[in-house]
Formats: sequence, structure tokens, C-alpha cells
Amino acid sequence: MAEKSTREQEHSICLDKRSRLVITGVTDTDKFDESCVLLYTVMGELIVRGRDLHVNGLSLESGEMLIEGEISSITYGDSQVKGPLSLLGKMFK
Repeated sequence: MAEKSTREQEHSICLDKRSRLVITGVTDTDKFDESCVLLYTVMGELIVRGRDLHVNGLSLESGEMLIEGEISSITYGDSQVKGPLSLLGKMFK
């Protein structure tokens, strides 16, 4: 059990040639399209922006996500938000 909680705390981002992004520590996703991917990690919100973005791999069980495309920015949001907000939560954000 301790091994799982340690693995859940791991978070890394590996960007290769601004076209292949591997993220670990992913807990959930909110939305994704060709220009923006909004996801949640153990470190909080993460927004990936670019062009022709494609989520080519997502495993919430292992916490890994693979995004490919022309990546222009990676931005952390609120570190306290680890998953999508409810409608009520979005109203008071």
C-alpha cells in the first residue's frame, strides 16, 4: 500500500522536440481539443497549449499521459485543484 501512495506522489514532465510530451502523476482530465489540453496532476492543474494536439495515451491507473502535436506552452494552474470542479465549484472559483 505504501508503494502506491509513493507512486501517486510522483510527477514529471518530459518534452521531446516540442512535439511529444509525456506526463506522469496525472489524476484526471477535464477537456482536450486540438489547441488545449486541461488535465490534473498530483501537483495541481496543468494546461498544455499548442496546435494539432492529440492525446495518444492516457492511463489514469498508472497516471501517465502522452500528448503529441506542436506544443507552445505548458502552464500550471491552481496547485490545490486535483480534479475537475463541480458546477458549484466553478461558480465560486
